[in-house]
Amino acid sequence: MHHKSLGLLPRVIIAIIAGTAAGFLAPEIAVKIFATINGIFSNFLSFCIPLVIMGLTISGIADLGTGAGKLLLVTAGLAYISTVFSGFLTYFSSGIVFPHIISAADKAVASVDDPSKALIGPIFTVGMPPVFDVTTALILAFILGIGISSIGGTTLKNGVEEFKKITEKIIENALIPFLPLYVFGIFINMSFTGEAFQVISVFGKVIVFILALSVVLLLIQFIAAGVTAKADPLKMLLTMLPAYFTALGTSSSAATIPVTLEQTKKMGVAEDIADFCVPLCATIHMAGSTMKITGMALAILALQGQVPSFSVIAGFICMLGITMVAAPAVPGGAVMAALGVLKSALGFTPENLALMIAVYVAIDSFGTACNVTGDGAISVMVNRIAGNKLTPVSENSGE
Repeated sequence: MHHKSLGLLPRVIIAIIAGTAAGFLAPEIAVKIFATINGIFSNFLSFCIPLVIMGLTISGIADLGTGAGKLLLVTAGLAYISTVFSGFLTYFSSGIVFPHIISAADKAVASVDDPSKALIGPIFTVGMPPVFDVTTALILAFILGIGISSIGGTTLKNGVEEFKKITEKIIENALIPFLPLYVFGIFINMSFTGEAFQVISVFGKVIVFILALSVVLLLIQFIAAGVTAKADPLKMLLTMLPAYFTALGTSSSAATIPVTLEQTKKMGVAEDIADFCVPLCATIHMAGSTMKITGMALAILALQGQVPSFSVIAGFICMLGITMVAAPAVPGGAVMAALGVLKSALGFTPENLALMIAVYVAIDSFGTACNVTGDGAISVMVNRIAGNKLTPVSENSGE
């Protein structure tokens, strides 16, 4: 597919390092210019995402034929189970770890403001309201996809196939080439304002704990996928790494879809399953975000000396799982969707919520990276349930 000398992954990593370094040296106007480019690209991305989801999901569901409804349920079910499992894993682990790492001295910092406010703003913005939002796109895609396969329509199906080709063109020629620049712009800004460092120093220990736990979660997900599909979990996990690192840069499951899709097919998942599963999971499978929100929420409560009962937390996690399914697959989408549940189930005050947003935004990308990597594992399981064997694409053959 790509004939460029450098793959996307090295370009994204270079962008992260270069951006962080440039943030120390760059004059404010340079940061402003990048913020402006990012604002425009980000809006364009938000405009394209619902269309990309429709383009890939409709034809994905339509291609599945009569089993579409069943596989839809299976995928959504797996995504929900994975998300809720992640919440409980976090709850039990943090119960063991937090008493050792949260000290009285840490309790002084429970008043950090929203860091995205401190970032340098763009010179001007160009509004690009999407045709419809992500949820609308998904529901419409389900209705059209299942509809096309149940009436055996041909005209609409051909139209959808062409629409899919258009979306793939947009992804290949307009979205992917700009991702490294976008990532560079985000990191130069965070490094210039020092935001990244301030918040991370406060919650450092909690963040390290959550990152370590997210690796455990990924291992569990891929072992489950490996057992289901009789394949090597570590090899599959390594194949998914480009998606992990791309998501670190974009903080958006949806923006990472092209990479997740390519790597999922490399693991050997059938094309029609991958085209249907990956865009769907990008939106509904948020195990990594759930882990971060649950972990951060428990940390904030611990800082205030509160220990909620199991039943409260269980209710919170199950509700959070449903909210995560509805959360938009954009940077910070998960925490915005979760605010309502944090308030209603855990009684968070506006100050708590501000702190939650602050810490969440600071490490947003790690949760997203965990989400999208897990999408690969879920696709492998759905592929197996659909009755397909894994047929890995060899590394050197073009697509």
